Amino acid sequence: MSTIEITADDWRRIKLAGQIIGGVTGAAAAITALSAGLLMRQAADARRIIPMAEAPPPRGDGMYGAKFGGKVINMVIIGDSLAAGYGVHRPRETPGALLATGVCRRLKKPVRLHRVAVVGSMSTGLPYQVDAALEYQPDVAVIFIGANDVTHAMDRAGAVRHLAEAVRRLRETGCKVVVGTCPDIGTIRPIKAPLRWMVRQWSRELAEAQTVAVVEAGGATVSLGNLVGPMFEADPVRMFGSDRFHPSAEGYARAAAVVLPTLLATLGEDDRPALKGTEGVRTLAEAAQEAVRAAGTEVSATKVGGRERGPAGRWAVLRRHPWFGEPRFWFGHRPAAPSAPATTVPSGRSTGGAVGWTPEDQ
Repeated sequence: MSTIEITADDWRRIKLAGQIIGGVTGAAAAITALSAGLLMRQAADARRIIPMAEAPPPRGDGMYGAKFGGKVINMVIIGDSLAAGYGVHRPRETPGALLATGVCRRLKKPVRLHRVAVVGSMSTGLPYQVDAALEYQPDVAVIFIGANDVTHAMDRAGAVRHLAEAVRRLRETGCKVVVGTCPDIGTIRPIKAPLRWMVRQWSRELAEAQTVAVVEAGGATVSLGNLVGPMFEADPVRMFGSDRFHPSAEGYARAAAVVLPTLLATLGEDDRPALKGTEGVRTLAEAAQEAVRAAGTEVSATKVGGRERGPAGRWAVLRRHPWFGEPRFWFGHRPAAPSAPATTVPSGRSTGGAVGWTPEDQ
């Protein structure tokens, strides 16, 4: 093996390169330290601005649609403060009550609701909530989780693993599962840039990973995205509660409105237009990426040619659910004409601003 000789000129070049790299590295380290300090200061400011919880949310547990006959549907709602309905003052305004009301009216069956969600919960708390939920022998479970994992900078892989295990445990008992994936925390006004940009990216990355894990485990997902739609950014006073962190009653109603079609579909009531051929079909990874970019998008498993998986993995199908006041079309379908103004339901309320409105109220 031949040897390599280094001349004096070579040593001078190496020394100069080392000085340049050292300067650049030192500058990068200084910038990183300053950025970390700024982010920690912004996080502390946000915690100070956002008020602490004043009181636990109303429970909303109980029987809905008792006047209807048939087998009672046992529903559990699992997750964090978004699932619990923190920020509202009436049981009927909580997500669980809104969803239970929608299900009983559409299916004409009684629904018994059990809320095991805990304010402030992270994905690490899901095993205990599932333990409690299984005692009720649920037919269907709705899970909202992820926001606190982002705000506490928890390990994403660990959070997703806990969620996937929760879905698997529920599915093993025959319980259907719908998951509202992590909302975009970057829409929260007390969080300023650049921290807002970072938590927005973290939120989307977690939501994408949640989508893949949940569908693989046998559940279906609905993306909550920028905390359920541009309306939250356009009208934060109306859509956020008094703490400027959690949704208002109308905000929860909008979230429930896009989860309800998926929930009904899992229970066997799917009146949505049938997709043609492979319309809306993607690989699961592609579907997850698209869903986080469009709030209100459902992702569920499907088959292509009788097969669950293709060369690139599991197949999935996307469906886009409209918000209040938006044209009622599904993923892949476009309205033939510009959207009409919000209609008025018999109670005299507009569907664009109704709290607890369901299709049955038309």
